[in-house]
Amino acid sequence: MSAAVDSNDPSLQSWVASANAPGSDFPIQNLPFGRFRTAGERGWRIGVAIGDQVLDLQRAGVIDGNDMKALLQLAPPARRALRDTISAGLREGSAQRAAFEAALLPQSGVELGLPCEIGDYTDFYVGIHHAEAVGKQFRPDNPLLPNYKWVPIGYHGRASTIRASGTSFRRPRGQTKAPDAQEPALNASARLDLELELGIFIGRPNEQGEPIAIADAEDHVFGLALFNDWSARDLQAGSTSRSARSPRRTSPARCRRGW
Repeated sequence: MSAAVDSNDPSLQSWVASANAPGSDFPIQNLPFGRFRTAGERGWRIGVAIGDQVLDLQRAGVIDGNDMKALLQLAPPARRALRDTISAGLREGSAQRAAFEAALLPQSGVELGLPCEIGDYTDFYVGIHHAEAVGKQFRPDNPLLPNYKWVPIGYHGRASTIRASGTSFRRPRGQTKAPDAQEPALNASARLDLELELGIFIGRPNEQGEPIAIADAEDHVFGLALFNDWSARDLQAGSTSRSARSPRRTSPARCRRGW
């Protein structure tokens, strides 16, 4: 059995008691990376969730600093080796328990940040039912364009609006026009929609203009996260603000590699 498979062995137990509780979001088989800080801190630290705790990776001695960008760009073998080191230190009977235990903090006492700095954000929709529902807003009689089944539908979102889970935001305002109105009016959105999506973090970059083969694509994916996409449907459908998008926030609570 390889080390990568061994770290996901369902029989593994951790010396962190809460990680072994039935229904735990973060058992030892799920060690997602993330950034956090304590009260009064300005900079972010890198950690992994384990049970109801967070392990400070630098303090535990498994990374040299808190540069998440460097971590994201690790090659797959180095990434797997890091995860195996963390898993080994958190297992029952680990010789590293003392060092790791000193690097634990309760999740309830830290602030969760975005997993990394997000420089770009591309949204895709591929499910036919969702594509039809969106298309009907603009083309009721022809919701699916001819190229739908052959070309992935993707568009850039505002990376600056992505926030960590639990962050509040203002209800979007924009122009809407009632069917019997002569002019549009500026209103707060009355149709704020929530979509649960899968966020994919691309870690390893490619040279500009150099494509990545499908067979190599997974090597560039660092991790996954659950993602809440908020959309102001009435503002999207308005004739004067069809492309309006609402602020977004991430909700990476139950993902494998994107805590």
